Amino acid sequence: MSKVIGIEYTLKDAKTGEHLDSNVGQAPLEFISGKGQIIPGLESKLVEMSANEEADVLVQAVDAYGEYNDEAVQTLPKEQFAGIELVEGMSLYGTGEHGETVQVVVKSFNDAEVTIDYNHPMAGRTLMFSVAILSLRDATEEEIQTGVVGGMAAMGGGCCGGGGHSHSHGGGSCGTEDKGHGHSHGGCGCH
Repeated sequence: MSKVIGIEYTLKDAKTGEHLDSNVGQAPLEFISGKGQIIPGLESKLVEMSANEEADVLVQAVDAYGEYNDEAVQTLPKEQFAGIELVEGMSLYGTGEHGETVQVVVKSFNDAEVTIDYNHPMAGRTLMFSVAILSLRDATEEEIQTGVVGGMAAMGGGCCGGGGHSHSHGGGSCGTEDKGHGHSHGGCGCH
């Protein structure tokens, strides 16, 4: 039976100690287990925990956002980014080779071309999540069918990790696409 799990988390890079993300003091992050809505290395531990339990969960890169792939860096003509105010390190959303939404990071650019990185910003990182289970209940039939906590009316919630790893480009993303350019700005729970 799928569960709806609400968590509070703080995320750090396990190797450097760099603080990456947290939802402490905000609304809990809720997800439906078994739907691939959060990274597998975290979900596999959360489903074993009880309400009000806290834990530190170490997730290796392969079970998080994948290993870093040098071949996932591409250079494209700058005209493909018309209308976008480019900044090094910014995230954009585009469409992958199978029609899925992918997040890319602008590594560098000049007047003629833009180098983008299809690797997730946290690819190759070993992650340390400090998590607390704030809520835990069985998912409703509607939630299981739609994959949305609270049903269709609740569409547009945050995500933590997200998406399956379809291939080397991997990673899911939140945020809507700007249909005019195939890119948009936006944030995701854990980046």
